[in-house]
Amino acid sequence: MRDFAKKPIVALIYDFDGTLAAGNMQEYGFIQALGKTPREFWELSKQIPEGQEMSEILAYMKLMVDEAAKAGISLKRESFVNFGKGIELFKGVKEWFSLINEYGRKHGVTVEHYINSSGLTEMIEGSPIASEFKKIFACSFFYDKNDCAVWPAVAVDYTAKTQFLFKINKGILDISDSSLVNASQPDDEKPIPFSNMIYVGDGETDVPCMKIVRMFGGHAIAVYQKDKIAKMAEAHKLLRQERVNFICTTDYSEGSEIYKVVCKIIDKIKADTEYDAMESANKRDKQRL
Repeated sequence: MRDFAKKPIVALIYDFDGTLAAGNMQEYGFIQALGKTPREFWELSKQIPEGQEMSEILAYMKLMVDEAAKAGISLKRESFVNFGKGIELFKGVKEWFSLINEYGRKHGVTVEHYINSSGLTEMIEGSPIASEFKKIFACSFFYDKNDCAVWPAVAVDYTAKTQFLFKINKGILDISDSSLVNASQPDDEKPIPFSNMIYVGDGETDVPCMKIVRMFGGHAIAVYQKDKIAKMAEAHKLLRQERVNFICTTDYSEGSEIYKVVCKIIDKIKADTEYDAMESANKRDKQRL
């Protein structure tokens, strides 16, 4: 049985592109190294699946391998990591994790951070915030004996993202696991209830995750760049459709909208946990009478 007196764990689960960083991570050096513009690259990527019933995620990964080979660019794991170092994060993101961790500590809550993205694990690992995450669930490549990418190892589209919510719920960090995640387990033995999850994303590709988290009592936040009218409209649409609880700008500084919202959600999770503990204790006491 879950010990309600224990310090609750709050899982903050983030999309990456458009959520913590502007644009797509491939646009921070990799596409330019191919001699293409981001627009040219993504247009080519969209053409690959036409008539093939192919995943758009596998299409962009194939294009990365094919175009790099043409341009003579190394696709070693180290190269992806180096490209990731150039990713530009939104305001306050670098300081965000220590701020929220400290708020949680002061209020008797353990905060864990996770990435759930259709971007590349290797590039995220090169970003300055990689060490902040307990686990990065994202796409990745298979590497040959020379450590060069030759084939997709993991492809994460918007529906595949949902599986990682259940892994987080059960405390499973192995991205390739398909047995433990499907094994029956009592809800009160799962380390992170869905009600303790906060999902942060920027658009429609995050809707399945947002819906599942909210369905099971968790919380969802849509973020948007305030100078991007289309992104702002998309966030408002998600709020109207009740896909999310809150919408906030992509400013993660202390005192910002999202900082205040997340702190209040942490307060609520802490209060709900204490309420559950009190209710359970009361029931046990009454049963003894």
